[in-house]
Amino acid sequence: MSGYHAHTPQLVPILSRGKHRSPGKGACFMEMASYLAGERWSDHPACAHPLLAAVARDVNDYTSDAGRARLAELIPSVIGLASDDLHVDARIALRCARMALPVVAAERQQVMAVSVLACERVLAGLDRRPAGWLEEQSRQALAQVPHAARWARNFTRGAAISPQAFRRHAAPATVHDAVKGIALAAVPQPDEMLHDLLAGAIGECAAWAGQDAGPGPRCDTARWVAACELTGTAAVPCDAPAASRCSRPATRAPTQPCSSRPLWPASLRHGV
Repeated sequence: MSGYHAHTPQLVPILSRGKHRSPGKGACFMEMASYLAGERWSDHPACAHPLLAAVARDVNDYTSDAGRARLAELIPSVIGLASDDLHVDARIALRCARMALPVVAAERQQVMAVSVLACERVLAGLDRRPAGWLEEQSRQALAQVPHAARWARNFTRGAAISPQAFRRHAAPATVHDAVKGIALAAVPQPDEMLHDLLAGAIGECAAWAGQDAGPGPRCDTARWVAACELTGTAAVPCDAPAASRCSRPATRAPTQPCSSRPLWPASLRHGV
């Protein structure tokens, strides 16, 4: 991941849902990242790419209390991952959309299919690829939901989105809808999928930010211990099966009913 990588710790800080005014009130993923980076306490620290931080905040909030301890081991990996390259935003959003597309509820699949096509269109412009060219993973993801894919192609035909609108509106909406959709999906282990989504987003950001995606220097031990003292600790056995780490019943973030009309495509229209 980044150069500020932590090998899987057995004791990790306790993370909780939402934003906290101080460590005494609790800590979310990005607030703990701000502390480890030596920044002011914040869930929007400067040490990580804004879209990657958005993914981390959403994954933190939609992961169950039991599964959230596993996320803590990823915190040091986001520190130092920053880039102004629009490729980073497009790659993170595309990864999230492709992972969510086959598993989200039917009414959300149109939104995710539009997101896949929009991300591919942005990348095609950046890389000077032919119009309509799709990566193999995107073709495979769309093939699993043919009706949503057909609708999305009709919806996006002739549409364009500016880089500014994509970065400010479309990409953040994509990652939020992807995380929420996975959390509410009828899958056996949504916590595992959310963990993998965040780990994959970190990998995408590391690759485009020019960081080594492999193990780097360990997280400063004293800082990690101090972080654990701020919130208390949770145990994450390194050799425990993944299922045993998330054995408690899931507790989901409050959600609003999904509209029958996809909401994300409206942001595409506004960005044209």
